[in-house]
Amino acid sequence: MNRPASGKGLTEGAVGKTLFVFTLPILFSNVLQSLNGSINAIWVGRYLGAAALTAAANANTILFFLIGLVFGVAMAASILIGQSVGARDTDAAKRVVGTSAGFFFVASIAVSVLGFVLTERLLAWMRTPDDALPYAISYLRMIFVAMPFIFVNAFVTMVLRGAGDAKTPLLFSLLAVGLDIVLNPILLFGWGPFPKLGIAGAATATLIAYAVSCIALVWSLYRKDHFLCLRRHELAYLRIDRAILGSLVKKGLPMGMQMIVMSGSAIVMISLVNGFGVRTTAAFGAGMQLWNYIQMPAMAVGMAASAMAAQNVGAKQWDRVGRTAVAGVAINVVMTGTLAALIWLFDRGALGLFSKDPATIAEGMHLNAIVVWSFPFFGVSMVLSSVVRSTGAVIPPLAILFLSLWGLRIPFAVLMLDRWQADAIWWSFPLASLVSMLLSMIYYRYGRWRTARMI
Repeated sequence: MNRPASGKGLTEGAVGKTLFVFTLPILFSNVLQSLNGSINAIWVGRYLGAAALTAAANANTILFFLIGLVFGVAMAASILIGQSVGARDTDAAKRVVGTSAGFFFVASIAVSVLGFVLTERLLAWMRTPDDALPYAISYLRMIFVAMPFIFVNAFVTMVLRGAGDAKTPLLFSLLAVGLDIVLNPILLFGWGPFPKLGIAGAATATLIAYAVSCIALVWSLYRKDHFLCLRRHELAYLRIDRAILGSLVKKGLPMGMQMIVMSGSAIVMISLVNGFGVRTTAAFGAGMQLWNYIQMPAMAVGMAASAMAAQNVGAKQWDRVGRTAVAGVAINVVMTGTLAALIWLFDRGALGLFSKDPATIAEGMHLNAIVVWSFPFFGVSMVLSSVVRSTGAVIPPLAILFLSLWGLRIPFAVLMLDRWQADAIWWSFPLASLVSMLLSMIYYRYGRWRTARMI
């Protein structure tokens, strides 16, 4: 089998160094995506006002929820491909690509059409403030038009990472983000011959950027004859393999449900925050932009650990699976803890990028002081859950996440809302993250995840 584009496979070399090197391109990709979102938020918040920033925060929460609908299938495909690559079985890897590609094509079109039609209802259900609603409708509808390109881009990225290639997705993420950053102010304000689209211009820039990046990524893979590309004589791989489809659904749905549980919880939380008015929601939206950066190492290490563990499961190197978990937790604690401290130290200046209002900045500083310290806990849970899922044990991580968010975070925030006001929402974050970490550690140590199977 052709060696993955990243060079040395994930079943070889020193575990800590290999995981760290594989994590870096994923982390840089996440940085680029968050940087892009932050720059968009700066343009919108500082030049269109708090109502527009609130609209973007509500719309992006819905976008995250919808991506979660198909994220699980992408993760399942990535794990199956990783196990096949670890076992040196190219035929199995291509069968996974063929079956899952059909799913993503249909799912992306369906979500795009339904989302466009139901935009107003979704935003009304979230109790989006009236002064932010027109902005949110314009922004979110254009995002739904971009959804097929966003989904396909995410799918191809997960496939490549499962095969051990994190560099190629980084390069095309750089292309997408670069285009989005350049086009955003041009379409927002109508510079030169381009029309002034307002907040819809930010979403239109995203549409163009992802369309170009997606097409260029697929073309590049075929031009380089990547070992997972399906050629004309291999179109039979596009036929649905029932065993693979069953695995994608059976294992992918619980993993997708984890994203839905998280994003659904975020929608409830922002709905609670919306009840305190535009200023508090704007502070929360600005805070979430900063939290994206704090979460990035944990998410990157989790993705890298999942791919690396899956390849070693396929290669039956269980000692490396365990060492992957230990190394992932250590890398996460150092990187996430450092970022949390930096955000806490310089949050006034950072929050000032998103708002000129002193009261909004003060509220953001207050909630940051409470929330940022919870992310190292979140990271430990993320890494351990990723390693556990690499074998096919997908239900326990979902149960732990559901319990910590819907069984603890949301009830705590609602029950304490009258007494603590918005502080009840802020304190629910560290409480839920701590419980999630402890439960994940217990299951990793004593659970039967090592006996699970993807198919």
